[in-house]
Amino acid sequence: MSKIRVLLADDHTILREGIRALLAAQPDIEVVGEAANGREAVARARELQPDVVLMDIAMPLLNGLEATRRIKKEHPEIGVLVLTMHDSQEYVSQILRAGASGYVIKEAAAEDLVSAIRAVHGGGAFLHPSVARMLVDDYLRRVEAKEEGGGYEGLTDREREIFQLIAEGHTNREIADLLCLSVKTVQTHRAHIMEKLDLHDKGELIKYAIRQGIIELS
Repeated sequence: MSKIRVLLADDHTILREGIRALLAAQPDIEVVGEAANGREAVARARELQPDVVLMDIAMPLLNGLEATRRIKKEHPEIGVLVLTMHDSQEYVSQILRAGASGYVIKEAAAEDLVSAIRAVHGGGAFLHPSVARMLVDDYLRRVEAKEEGGGYEGLTDREREIFQLIAEGHTNREIADLLCLSVKTVQTHRAHIMEKLDLHDKGELIKYAIRQGIIELS
């Protein structure tokens, strides 16, 4: 059985040595290389073609976030597992958008790290429990805010009606005639819609309507 080939990318030598020793005890994992900064991580990934890169975020010359983007762009088949001391929402969101498949806090137990490497190699994802809980809480807050009147659902029936007509390209006069309203009333509704949705021009409104599935690109 072939082993999972891992590249360690962290600027702390002692930490790399500790992780290497930990992984050496696993019968199915092999450390094939190390990198002390982001640029080196990208180069070593290109050279060694590992299955998984264990990536720190805060590294010199090129941070782990940018290194992850470059590795995933060049080698989308390589899994990136982030190992960091940070567990803020901003860090999690950025690193997942960059293409990482896993996120482990440095204080996590050794078995969590091993499980994460195996999960990422298998094509899955792994989030440390505290990180997963944070993402769930953030999602629930967003849902609750939406239910309380945020976003498109927060518009009145009339505003949603006018919103669609604007997105479809109708002028204020055409909308006024269709709905038996004055042009001034339509303009007032339009201003309220833009304010509630934090939109600044018609182009943004149309893009928002497409994302909401209200209109489709022709």
